[in-house]
Amino acid sequence: MGTSSTLDATFAALADPTRRAILARLATGDATVTELAAPFAMSQPAVSKHLRVLERAGLVQRGRDAQRRPCHLVAEPLKAATAWLAGYRDYWEASYRQLDDLLKDLQP
Repeated sequence: MGTSSTLDATFAALADPTRRAILARLATGDATVTELAAPFAMSQPAVSKHLRVLERAGLVQRGRDAQRRPCHLVAEPLKAATAWLAGYRDYWEASYRQLDDLLKDLQP
């Protein structure tokens, strides 16, 4: 996947609050689909659909541990998304600095 398609897939996966919650859970350690489904009012197949979206985005990998198939967070695509967003953070910080300077000039 190219950088643009990686970003597209990452942001599409992050657009859903359930998928963000799954990633937050996986940030604390590997988990099975059953463990990931527990806090949600949805079926395991529904959670599996969310996991497939996260897998296609490269954010999750499923392993095999005897009879378990734990899911594992892959944070690398998040690094690219963070780098892309950093440019906008720099823009807003510069805009706020300009606003601060203007407000100082307007004070008596």
